[in-house]
Amino acid sequence: MTKRPDEIALLAESGRLLAEVFGHLDRLDLLGMSTMEVNDLVDDLIAHEFDARPASKGQYGYAYAINASPNHVVCHGVPSPSDILRDGDIVNFDITLEKNGYIADSSKTYLVGQVAPPARRLVQTTYEAMWKGIQAVRPGATLGDVGHAIESHARQHGYSVVREYCGHGIGREMHEEPQVLHWGRPRTGLILREGMVFTIEPMLNLGRRAVRTEGDGWTVVTRDGQLSAQFEHTVAVAPDGVRVLTLRADEKRSRGSS
Repeated sequence: MTKRPDEIALLAESGRLLAEVFGHLDRLDLLGMSTMEVNDLVDDLIAHEFDARPASKGQYGYAYAINASPNHVVCHGVPSPSDILRDGDIVNFDITLEKNGYIADSSKTYLVGQVAPPARRLVQTTYEAMWKGIQAVRPGATLGDVGHAIESHARQHGYSVVREYCGHGIGREMHEEPQVLHWGRPRTGLILREGMVFTIEPMLNLGRRAVRTEGDGWTVVTRDGQLSAQFEHTVAVAPDGVRVLTLRADEKRSRGSS
């Protein structure tokens, strides 16, 4: 469950490259692009620019480099050439990258064109909720502290937290122990120790938290058809707090090198 310093260094290198992938996406004009075009760009970038592997490709039989989850899709959306990003959409891209045998996992929800204020607020609050969870990570804290910080922020702003999906340990395998719930009670659950590495990836819904899986066996949507947003980082428990292994360049400028 805990990782050695040399393993964390390798995870950090995978995380650095994955952050660069998102840097490339940040510079795209997504309006009018298909989610398959984004997938193909990411696949090519990871494989040829970074000499790495999109870890989701082939995992559990999944065929693509990304999950693309627009609007009411909560997670695990499958990219498609017919899924065109339109003005006013929000879309989450969830990407994994394996380099030297170690996997990093991160996601970001993008605003496409002119997005209505309710959708913008949902996306911003989801991002803030992820950071509330990250800031609760330190040796001696508990996973309940992390989940409570996320859920409290979401509820304060009137949003629901999806409970069917959670963060997870990560390393040589994409999904390791522990499970990291995005709700909980303070001072309960697993006690965090230096060297633990896991993802924090809350999904917040504009309406109710209930979800369902569509017929493709992958795509998870809100039952009430309302919007959902997600953000994710891979983090390590550091001696004095937390280290975000997938921190992007824009976040380094705004938050420092957490």
